[in-house]
Amino acid sequence: MYKRVVITGTGIIGPVGKTADESWKNALSGVSGIRRMSLIDPEQFTSQIAGEVREFDPLDYFDRKLEKRIDRYAQFAMIAAREAYEGSEIEGRVQPERLGVIIGSGIGGIATLENEHKVAMERGVGRINPFFCPMMISNIAAGRVGIDLNAKGLNFATVTACATSGHAIAVALDMIRLGRADAILAGGSEAPITLTGVGGFCQLKALSTRNDDPETASRPFDIGRDGFVISEGGAVLLMEELEHARSRGADIIAEIVGAGMTCDAYHITAPAEGGEGSARAMVLAIEDAGIKPADVDYINAHGTSTQLNDINETEAIKSALGLEKAMSTPVSSTKSVTGHMLGAAGAVEAIFTAFSLREGILPPTATLVEPDEGCDLDYVPGRARKADITYALSNSLGFGGHNVTITLKKYSG
Repeated sequence: MYKRVVITGTGIIGPVGKTADESWKNALSGVSGIRRMSLIDPEQFTSQIAGEVREFDPLDYFDRKLEKRIDRYAQFAMIAAREAYEGSEIEGRVQPERLGVIIGSGIGGIATLENEHKVAMERGVGRINPFFCPMMISNIAAGRVGIDLNAKGLNFATVTACATSGHAIAVALDMIRLGRADAILAGGSEAPITLTGVGGFCQLKALSTRNDDPETASRPFDIGRDGFVISEGGAVLLMEELEHARSRGADIIAEIVGAGMTCDAYHITAPAEGGEGSARAMVLAIEDAGIKPADVDYINAHGTSTQLNDINETEAIKSALGLEKAMSTPVSSTKSVTGHMLGAAGAVEAIFTAFSLREGILPPTATLVEPDEGCDLDYVPGRARKADITYALSNSLGFGGHNVTITLKKYSG
């Protein structure tokens, strides 16, 4: 019999807030975090907008010596992990050897890589920062969090592009179920708003060019969508074995009851036709939870605001739930206000889904005005909606054909 797994802490730092509660409040209200880029000169790009962490001073969180040795992406991971850890009130209530960390990044320290390459080219390789490698690599956020919070259990990173933190949650679920840890800090972080980070996606023609209207540029499922909006930030969940959480009187936010993971085996950037791979992930997540498609009350979609994702994800939902059930199930994309946080997106959206279950309210697809042809589900357009829901899915899809679906349940004891 598998152990049950619950969420007892959450942390977010991103475009719509510097805490999980602030981010949730703004997502519910449809407050967009997308603006004209300020971290780099936007004039050189076709897409000049982004979801940045505004007014961010790392010295509010780290001393100057440490701050200089940690890439921005790892800083976000540490800040989100601290919030989840402190909010769970687990400190002193778990053995360090039984506290794990699974935090990934799609890209890692790309700003550090760019900066040190410039140093090497202009001043010689002898001037490369000796901390270059441990600042850049995609696993270092997990390592830093382990050091910061004295988490001595399993510790590694997932790296599956935009599915990264979805995979972190799915793997953490299994690790706790199998008894390999009592609690795990799981999530992802990203700081991709750099010359090559933005430039690469622009060359791929994946980003929105609605530069004159940044706050409504991310338009999942809308006929006027023209690409995703690149964003940054970090998000972490404190996942804990149920009896461990109960024994210490923890405040339980929601339960994680299933996960499904698949590969399209189709194309490096485009989803499989009809969302075949994503549909299978949803089916597996539903089966893993021991429920039926009829039990799903809400889906937090990957919903990127790209032509291919939104139509194919819609088809995937119809396939996974069956047409009649899909047409009556609310689906929304919070990327409408956050933009796409890449490796952090899955964790942000899982947190929002957990809050939806706890509070009985669905976040909107805030910017949806006119659904595109083929995008014909109930996308909770415009405003949040009250709804007493018991089971919900959270979808994450990544370049390479990676698909993850997490099944969450309202906690009722």
